Amino acid sequence: MSILSTLLQFFIFYEIYRVLYHGAEQVDGITLKAVTTNFVLSLGLGAVFSPNDYFLPGKISDGSISTELLRPISFKGRMIAENVGNSLFDLIFKFMPVLAVALLTTGMSAPAGATELLLFVISAILGFGVLFSISFAIQMTSFWLINVWSITTIKNVFINVLSGSMIPLWFMPEGIRKVLDFTPFASIYFTPVQIYLGQLSFRETAEKCIIQIVWIVVIYAVGNVLWKKGQQKLVVQGG
Repeated sequence: MSILSTLLQFFIFYEIYRVLYHGAEQVDGITLKAVTTNFVLSLGLGAVFSPNDYFLPGKISDGSISTELLRPISFKGRMIAENVGNSLFDLIFKFMPVLAVALLTTGMSAPAGATELLLFVISAILGFGVLFSISFAIQMTSFWLINVWSITTIKNVFINVLSGSMIPLWFMPEGIRKVLDFTPFASIYFTPVQIYLGQLSFRETAEKCIIQIVWIVVIYAVGNVLWKKGQQKLVVQGG
C-alpha cells in the first residue's frame, strides 16, 4: 500500500505539472523533465527518509522509557539504528519501484555523470542526517509536552513546502530562495536533486554539503541538550 500511495502521489504531481506546462518545453528556464526529476527523487527520498517521530514519545507515554534507560545500550544509538534499518528497507521496496516506473513512463533525467551520481548519494545521506536530527530534536520535547502530534505536523508542513519536494525551489522568488538555501529544509531534498542534475559546480557542491553537515551538528546538539535535561525531569507513572 505504501508503494501504491507513493506511485499515486507521483502520477498526481506529474499530471499537474504536465498541464501547467501546457506543452511548453520550459518555464522560467526550467524544463518539465527537470521538474519531473525533482519530484520523483523528492518523493522517492521522502519514502526512504521516514524517521519515526513517535519513537521516544511512545516510550514516555506507555512508561517503557524507564526500562529502556536501564538497558546496557545507547538509547540514541538504538533510535538511529532502527531508523537506518527502516530506511534501507524502504529504499529497496519503495524507492526502487517508484524510480523504475518513473524511468519507464516519464523519461526523467539521468544523472549528469558518474561523479554527480556519487555526490548525489553522499548528499542524500547527509540530507537524511538533517531530517533525522530535526526529528530527534522534536522528539526530545516530549519530556515537556503531553502530545507532540501538533509540533510534528507543523514540522512536516514546513519540510513539504520549503524543501522543494512539492514546489521546486526554482519557482520561488529569488530573495526567498537565497534564504531557503541556508535553511535545513533545502538541504534535505533540493540539494541532492541539484547535484544529481549537475546544476552545481564542485565548489558549490562542497559548500552545500558543508551546510548540511553544519545543520546536522547544530540541530543534533540542540536535541542532545534537551535529552540530558529531559532525563533529569522525567517522571514515570505506571508502565
